[in-house]
Amino acid sequence: MNQAISITMLDGVINRTIETVEKSKSQIFEIAENARLEGNSLKHDLYELRQEIAKVISKVDELELSYRRARTRLVLVSRNFQTYTEEDIRVAYEEANRIQVELSIYREREDNLKKRRNDLERQLRTLEETIQRAEKLVTQIGVVLGYLTGDLSKVGEALEEAKQHQMMGLKVIQAQEEERKRVAREIHDGPAQSMANVVLRSEIVDKMLKNERILEAQMELHELKEMVRLSLADVRRIIFDLRPMALDDLGLVPTLQKYIQTYEDRTKISVDLVVFGIEQPLKSSVKAAMFRLVQECLNNVEKHSGANMVQVKIEFQENTLRLVVKDDGVGFDQAAQKAKGGSYGLLGMRERAQLLEGTMELQSSPGEGTRVMFQIPVKF
Repeated sequence: MNQAISITMLDGVINRTIETVEKSKSQIFEIAENARLEGNSLKHDLYELRQEIAKVISKVDELELSYRRARTRLVLVSRNFQTYTEEDIRVAYEEANRIQVELSIYREREDNLKKRRNDLERQLRTLEETIQRAEKLVTQIGVVLGYLTGDLSKVGEALEEAKQHQMMGLKVIQAQEEERKRVAREIHDGPAQSMANVVLRSEIVDKMLKNERILEAQMELHELKEMVRLSLADVRRIIFDLRPMALDDLGLVPTLQKYIQTYEDRTKISVDLVVFGIEQPLKSSVKAAMFRLVQECLNNVEKHSGANMVQVKIEFQENTLRLVVKDDGVGFDQAAQKAKGGSYGLLGMRERAQLLEGTMELQSSPGEGTRVMFQIPVKF
C-alpha cells in the first residue's frame, strides 16, 4: 500500500515536472521563432539599406568629380580675371559652392546610412546568437523530457536498470535530439531560407512589373525558378537522408549505390563499392541499420579524414553480413582518442552494431588511414 502510494506520488511529481518543462520548451521555441521572423525582417531592411547606400555612394563620387571640375574652373577664372568678367567669376564661385553644399549633404547622408547599416548588422548578429542559445536549450530540454517520459510502471526496476544503462540511455536520447536539430537546421538553412528569399525577390519582381521593367523582371523570374528547383532538390535530399524509400523498394545495395553517387558528387571523394556474394532479403531494421553505418562512416571520412578514396566492401556470408569501410586519409592515434573519451560518432556506430548483436572493429594510425569493420549476424 505504501509502495503504491509512493509510486503514485512520484508519478504525480514527474508528470507535473514534465508539464513545466514542456511549457518551458514551448516558450523557448517561440522565442527562437520570433527571433527568426525578426531576423528575416532585418535582412530585408538591410538589403534595401545596402541598395540605398550604393546609390548614395555613386552620387557622392559623381558630386566629388563635379566639385573638382568646378574648383578647377573657379581657379582658372580667378587667375585670368583680365579675360573673364566679374559675372563669370561670380557664376563659377556660386556653382562650386552649390556643389560643395550638395556634396556635404550627401556625405552626411552616407555616414548616417552606414551607421544605420552597422546597427542593423549588430542587431542581426545578436538575434542569431539568441537563436543559437535557444536551440541549444531546446535540445537540452528535449534530452531531459525524453528521460522523464520513459516507462515508469516499474520504478524500482527502472531505477536499478538506469544505474547500469544511464549513460547509454542519455546518449541515445541526445542522439535523437541532435538528429532532429540537424534536420531542423538543414531545413532552416536550406529550403526555409530559399523560400524566404523567394518571397523577398518576388516582391522585387512585383515592383519591377509595376515600373514596367519587364526584361529585368523576366531575368529575376528565371533566377527564382532555378532557386525553387534547387530548394526542391534539397528537400528530396533531406527526405532521402531521413529514410531512403529505396531501401524497401530496391534493397540495400542499389540504395547504397545511389547514396554513394550523390556523396561523390557533393564531396569529390571517390568511393568504390564492392559486393561479395548475392544480396539476400533482409529485415527492414537490418537494412536501415546497415545503411546508417555506411552513411556514418562516410560522414566521418568527409569531416575528419582528408581522404581522396574510400572502399566500401559488403560481403553476404552464411548467416553473417560483413561490412568494411577503408579510407586513405590521415588516420588518428587510437590511444589518444580513447584517452579523450572516444569519438561520439564511433561510439554511436558501436552501439548500433551491438543492438544488432554484432561487432565493430577499428584500425587506424596517423598517416595510415582508417579501417572500420562490422560483422552482423543475420538470418536470410
